[in-house]
Parts: sequence; C-alpha cells; structure tokens
Amino acid sequence: MEISKVEAMSPLTWAYVGDCVYELYIRKYLVDKGIAKVKELQSESIKYVSAKSQSNYLKELMDNNLLTEEEINIVKCARNHKSNHKPKNCDIITYKLSTGFEALIGYLYLENKIDRLEEIINYIIKSWH
Repeated sequence: MEISKVEAMSPLTWAYVGDCVYELYIRKYLVDKGIAKVKELQSESIKYVSAKSQSNYLKELMDNNLLTEEEINIVKCARNHKSNHKPKNCDIITYKLSTGFEALIGYLYLENKIDRLEEIINYIIKSWH
C-alpha cells in the first residue's frame, strides 16, 4: 500500500494545521451564534480551544468509542511524538492529549475528510455547550 502525502507528514504538522482549522470552525460557530463583541468571542472560544478543553473532548470521544481505529492511531501517533515544546498553561499529559486532538482534526482536513471532521466538531459543540 502506498503512503499518502499526508501520512508522510509529521504528526506535529497535522496538529499545526488542526489547531488553525478547529479554531476557525469554533470562531464561525460563535459568530453564527450571534456573539458580536470580540471580548466575548474570545472568552467563549477558550471553552473550546484551550488544551484542557481539547483534552477533555478527546477523552469523551474515545470513552464513547466515537473514533475509528484509524483515528485512534492518528491521535496516538501525535500524542506519543517527541517534541521539545514545554507547555505554559497545562501539564504535559493534557498538552499531549490536546496535540493528539489537533492532529486528528488536521489529518482529517488534509485528507479532505470534511464530512467526518464536521461530524466530530458538531458532536463537540452539541455535547458540551
């Protein structure tokens, strides 16, 4: 089986893209919700995009068996990837889980699996807030 261009990328590259994609979806959701003040948008977005929140969302998805085996492998690959980055606002476990979550989002986006990406994001939005 041939390896895809996306599969050849570093899991941290997936996470880098996933961070941006996920935040864009959340920002659009909050704007569509009618929040107009930037300070309030920022305050609300933290509930979704902080490392702690992302870590909790990932645990929820995994605990409820909502991820495929391939998706779990993507998360594990990113979570276990060696990084020299030291998190500022959370512990290392939370940071690694958050990185796994962002990598999953980035991977799905880069592989153009938009329906699945949106299914996961919509689950998070509906389940948590």
